[in-house]
Amino acid sequence: MRIGDTEREQALAALGEHMSAGRLNIDEYGERSAKVTAARTHSELMELFTDLPAPKPGAAPKPQPAAAPQPPATVPGAPVEKRSNAPRISMAAVAAASWPVAIGIGLITRQWEVIAVPVLLSWFMGALFGGRRRDEEREQDQRHRDQWRQARHQMRDEMHRQRRELRGRD
Repeated sequence: MRIGDTEREQALAALGEHMSAGRLNIDEYGERSAKVTAARTHSELMELFTDLPAPKPGAAPKPQPAAAPQPPATVPGAPVEKRSNAPRISMAAVAAASWPVAIGIGLITRQWEVIAVPVLLSWFMGALFGGRRRDEEREQDQRHRDQWRQARHQMRDEMHRQRRELRGRD
């Protein structure tokens, strides 16, 4: 009897379980999985499992213990500080607008000293609102990243523990 993609997927899943249980090494798994994808009939598929115990494709799956539904994991979030960008935006707009105005005045009046105004304004804005952050903010950000990483590792470890329980290894 010919097989379809569903049977091939079941066979690959069963081979994966045998490899994770240590019954197959990576080379054997690779060889058998290649034969699974090339198999056309049920007998060709079952030949790959003659020396292996259950689970086998087409066999009834072993019952999984019902796990209690877990609430979605939450990662402690950083408190959001509401900072107003209005001063930064308005100063950027003034600095950007001062350049064409100064160039226009310089062209009309031939007094190029006016160029110093946007230069100084841009320098002042960079010094006042530049990308330099205070040490406290950096430390706070680092603490939040560390908390997030710790929560992520705890969730990963819990997921692995649950997976081992479901497979019957704990």
